[in-house]
Amino acid sequence: MKREKLDDKIKALDSTRVFKKITPLYDISWYIKWTSSIILLIGMMLTSMEINPYNLYLHLTGVMGWFIVGMLWHDRALIVLNAVAMGIFLMGIIKYHSACSNCMIPL
Repeated sequence: MKREKLDDKIKALDSTRVFKKITPLYDISWYIKWTSSIILLIGMMLTSMEINPYNLYLHLTGVMGWFIVGMLWHDRALIVLNAVAMGIFLMGIIKYHSACSNCMIPL
Protein backbone atom coordinates (compact mmCIF):
# COMPACT_ATOMS: atom_id res chain seq x y z
CA MET A 1 0.00 0.00 0.00
CA LYS A 2 1.35 3.38 -0.99
CA ARG A 3 1.76 5.91 1.81
CA GLU A 4 0.20 9.25 1.07
CA LYS A 5 2.13 12.39 1.78
CA LEU A 6 0.69 14.87 4.29
CA ASP A 7 0.07 17.48 1.56
CA ASP A 8 -1.90 14.93 -0.48
CA LYS A 9 -4.00 14.02 2.56
CA ILE A 10 -4.75 17.69 3.24
CA LYS A 11 -5.78 18.27 -0.37
CA ALA A 12 -7.99 15.18 -0.29
CA LEU A 13 -9.78 16.43 2.82
CA ASP A 14 -10.45 19.81 1.21
CA SER A 15 -11.06 21.23 4.66
CA THR A 16 -10.30 24.65 6.08
CA ARG A 17 -9.86 23.11 9.54
CA VAL A 18 -6.57 21.39 8.67
CA PHE A 19 -3.52 23.53 9.37
CA LYS A 20 -0.02 22.96 8.13
CA LYS A 21 2.94 23.65 10.38
CA ILE A 22 4.41 27.01 9.41
CA THR A 23 7.43 27.26 11.70
CA PRO A 24 10.71 26.48 9.94
CA LEU A 25 12.12 22.98 10.31
CA TYR A 26 15.86 22.26 10.62
CA ASP A 27 17.01 25.79 9.84
CA ILE A 28 19.13 27.87 12.24
CA SER A 29 16.06 29.07 14.18
CA TRP A 30 14.95 25.47 14.79
CA TYR A 31 18.28 24.62 16.42
CA ILE A 32 18.37 27.85 18.44
CA LYS A 33 14.81 27.42 19.77
CA TRP A 34 15.33 23.81 20.88
CA THR A 35 18.74 24.49 22.40
CA SER A 36 17.35 27.54 24.21
CA SER A 37 14.35 25.56 25.46
CA ILE A 38 16.59 22.85 26.91
CA ILE A 39 18.83 25.49 28.52
CA LEU A 40 15.76 27.17 30.06
CA LEU A 41 14.54 23.85 31.48
CA ILE A 42 17.94 23.21 33.06
CA GLY A 43 17.85 26.76 34.47
CA MET A 44 14.43 26.04 35.98
CA MET A 45 15.78 22.89 37.61
CA LEU A 46 18.70 24.85 39.09
CA THR A 47 16.26 27.50 40.37
CA SER A 48 14.16 24.83 42.08
CA MET A 49 17.32 23.53 43.76
CA GLU A 50 18.36 27.10 44.68
CA ILE A 51 21.66 26.89 42.80
CA ASN A 52 22.63 30.53 42.30
CA PRO A 53 23.88 32.31 40.17
CA TYR A 54 24.17 29.53 37.59
CA ASN A 55 20.40 29.43 37.22
CA LEU A 56 20.45 33.11 36.24
CA TYR A 57 23.19 32.56 33.66
CA LEU A 58 21.28 29.69 32.07
CA HIS A 59 18.01 31.62 32.05
CA LEU A 60 19.76 34.60 30.46
CA THR A 61 21.30 32.37 27.79
CA GLY A 62 17.95 30.71 27.07
CA VAL A 63 15.99 33.93 26.73
CA MET A 64 18.76 35.40 24.56
CA GLY A 65 18.29 32.43 22.24
CA TRP A 66 14.54 32.94 22.11
CA PHE A 67 15.11 36.66 21.50
CA ILE A 68 17.20 35.74 18.45
CA VAL A 69 14.46 33.37 17.27
CA GLY A 70 11.92 36.18 17.65
CA MET A 71 14.13 38.42 15.52
CA LEU A 72 14.53 35.72 12.86
CA TRP A 73 10.78 35.08 12.78
CA HIS A 74 9.86 38.80 13.04
CA ASP A 75 7.64 37.88 16.01
CA ARG A 76 7.12 40.97 18.16
CA ALA A 77 5.69 39.03 21.10
CA LEU A 78 8.80 36.85 21.35
CA ILE A 79 11.05 39.88 20.94
CA VAL A 80 9.35 41.95 23.66
CA LEU A 81 8.94 39.09 26.13
CA ASN A 82 12.52 37.93 25.87
CA ALA A 83 14.02 41.45 25.78
CA VAL A 84 12.27 42.18 29.08
CA ALA A 85 13.35 38.78 30.46
CA MET A 86 16.98 39.53 29.51
CA GLY A 87 16.77 42.78 31.50
CA ILE A 88 15.28 40.99 34.49
CA PHE A 89 17.93 38.27 34.53
CA LEU A 90 20.73 40.82 34.01
CA MET A 91 19.44 42.77 37.03
CA GLY A 92 19.47 39.56 39.07
CA ILE A 93 23.04 38.78 38.00
CA ILE A 94 24.19 42.32 38.80
CA LYS A 95 22.45 42.18 42.18
CA TYR A 96 24.01 38.81 42.99
CA HIS A 97 27.53 40.01 42.19
CA SER A 98 27.20 43.41 43.85
CA ALA A 99 25.69 42.19 47.12
CA CYS A 100 27.56 43.41 50.15
CA SER A 101 28.19 40.55 52.59
CA ASN A 102 28.66 42.93 55.57
CA CYS A 103 25.70 45.22 54.86
CA MET A 104 22.68 45.24 57.16
CA ILE A 105 20.39 46.48 54.37
CA PRO A 106 19.43 43.72 51.91
CA LEU A 107 20.09 44.64 48.30
